[in-house]
Amino acid sequence: MNEYRRHRQSRKPIEIGERQGRELRKSDLNRQMLALDEISGFRVRPGFYGINGATMLTDGVNFTVYSNGATTVTLLLYHRGEDKPFAQIPFPESYKIGKVYSMIVFGLDIENLEYCYSVDGPWDPEKGLLFNKNNVLLDPYAKAVSGQRIWGQRLNKNGQYRARVVRDNFEWNATSNLGIPMCDSVIYEMHVRGFTMDPSSGVKCRGTFEGIKEKVEYLKRLGVTAVELMPIFEFDETRDKREVNGKVLLDYWGYNTISFFAPNTSYASQSEYNKEGVELKHMIKELKDNGIEVILDVVFNHTAEGNENGPFISFKGFDNNIYYLLTPMGQYYNFSGCGNTMNCNHPMVQELIVECLRYWVEQYRVDGFRFDLASILGRDQDGSPMERPPLIQRLAYDPILGNVKLIAEAWDAGGMYQVGNFPAWKRWAEWNGKYRDDIRSFLKGDIWAAPEAVKRITGSMDLYGGAYLGYESSVNFITCHDGFTLYDLYAYNSKHNEDNGWNNTDGANDNRSWNCGAEGMTTDQGINDLRFRMMRNAITVLMCSRGTPMIYAGDEFGNTQYGNNNAYCQDNEISWLNWQLLDKNKDFFDFYRRVIQFRRKHPCIRKDLPNAKSGYPNISLHTENPDNGNITGESKVVCVRYAGFYNKKGHDDIVYMAINAYWEDVQIMLPNPPEGMYWALCIDTGDDDGKYFFNRPKPLTWRNKTLKARSVSVFIAANGAEYGG
Repeated sequence: MNEYRRHRQSRKPIEIGERQGRELRKSDLNRQMLALDEISGFRVRPGFYGINGATMLTDGVNFTVYSNGATTVTLLLYHRGEDKPFAQIPFPESYKIGKVYSMIVFGLDIENLEYCYSVDGPWDPEKGLLFNKNNVLLDPYAKAVSGQRIWGQRLNKNGQYRARVVRDNFEWNATSNLGIPMCDSVIYEMHVRGFTMDPSSGVKCRGTFEGIKEKVEYLKRLGVTAVELMPIFEFDETRDKREVNGKVLLDYWGYNTISFFAPNTSYASQSEYNKEGVELKHMIKELKDNGIEVILDVVFNHTAEGNENGPFISFKGFDNNIYYLLTPMGQYYNFSGCGNTMNCNHPMVQELIVECLRYWVEQYRVDGFRFDLASILGRDQDGSPMERPPLIQRLAYDPILGNVKLIAEAWDAGGMYQVGNFPAWKRWAEWNGKYRDDIRSFLKGDIWAAPEAVKRITGSMDLYGGAYLGYESSVNFITCHDGFTLYDLYAYNSKHNEDNGWNNTDGANDNRSWNCGAEGMTTDQGINDLRFRMMRNAITVLMCSRGTPMIYAGDEFGNTQYGNNNAYCQDNEISWLNWQLLDKNKDFFDFYRRVIQFRRKHPCIRKDLPNAKSGYPNISLHTENPDNGNITGESKVVCVRYAGFYNKKGHDDIVYMAINAYWEDVQIMLPNPPEGMYWALCIDTGDDDGKYFFNRPKPLTWRNKTLKARSVSVFIAANGAEYGG
């Protein structure tokens, strides 16, 4: 009681997290003065029911958890690393309000503390009820998870995941969301470990958040405005650990979440007991201080608990029939392809997801989220698609999330493909899978794909012209983590996933790739030159398309996965970026970053500007004949002109891109330039002298231009020496 009396005398406020502090009412503070109970040798009292998870107070820890079907809940307390709990504290019935259990426990040494729950209730699998007091369950709101600090190793031999209490006292100062418009963004998708794990990365803390921090100057030089981190929530990389062809395979990508509120502890370079997430916060702050946003790839469509044969980690034991979509016989619907599907539109699950996203915005200052298999977020409790999914609508209008980017992967493994039809409320953007497919087809020489390709280049208004604008809603990409790298797209006709151990049956078969004449690595210089020309074509078209470009880490210097288009399990040289290629392919990297700069210099590419003084429309289409705007399946050349009045420079901003996907040279004629202006060549991916990007635009003395076979040229309408291009 001495500690309690000292608290009464000092009248110190309860120390809790930033948001929770704002939520406390004066009456809550006064409750500190009430008498305490004693359970299992610990002084306890009712807690704060509106604050989920474990929260540090001045003299104790507030534990709050809820379950709709439980009959009893017991708090299990462990000393760090020990197999058995040193205390089991049942929540008294008087500490329960509605379905919420809350208790403050005093006198705990949080530096050495881990905790879990035992939840009892009915066992009726056909009704989806799987309560079992013998299961040791992780807090669904755990802010940190112990048991897997070292990558690839399970430290708890009993297989338990336990939660830790975190100190939320990081000083962000004035750091806030950068608010870069979607049309002005260039997103860089990366895997935290794979980005710097290879020794060639040259960083001190390989494969960690700190390793990314060491590469901030590189990212800034490249010119990206956002990094999109593949899953960083705590996951179990040892889940399907096995050996194939002498390589240990792990769940490397991390799309099997253990805890939605906890960062992956093995991505930190040092142990962070009670300070989990601090290194991640430092990394985020460093990126944002350098003008680079942070977007998290989040996985709310399923969890690591899997199907009927999967483990009991958390949700199964708290409310299996609420957290998951179940058949009438209690089996798991599998719209995720991973064994289970979260019941996202149930009010309790909605609450968890919203609170989770708010937590990452408030406590980690993230700028956006990319939702894996987001179509699942729009399924009803029987699995059927919903016309107005409450979760998606709620996220669109949530005040805390009001300025963050919401990006949907608008399909799922159950066959619901919603690209162009994802419920948006003018708020959501989408990974545009049709952009990837149509541009890949056209650039490799399928000229009959030209009509579809030009729709994608000009903002996919056929998809997004109704509910919201294409250039704000379409995230354009040619490559991503799921599929070939940019180099492999032009080095392999077929996938080569033999090292995954499934006899090359896994991974997509529809890759729309072309090996340029030889499968895989070759010493044929002509083939290698052609591959890099095709890669230059791809990045030029991507950066000169309406919509938000997204690039895959390592593509900028020709990284390869050796033909593996499903490297989800490859924690080795297949997935790790080989930074030696940055020096080897220095000219390509230089071209790549300059094309990103070119996009930034010319807003007419990114968005509609005020009407051009020349009278040109914002977007116009042309073939090799500038007077012909009819793009057909027989068009060898596709030309797109962007134009608008750019007040900053006091004259029109006009860009003309000409794409020759044909396998022979083609003569084109440019349209007449505006009065007092002339055409100047900025980019020529087929230039014989190897000067693919011209730092100073190269003036043309005539309107005719030979487009080399399989090449892209980009021109600007220049206005004299003062026009920087």
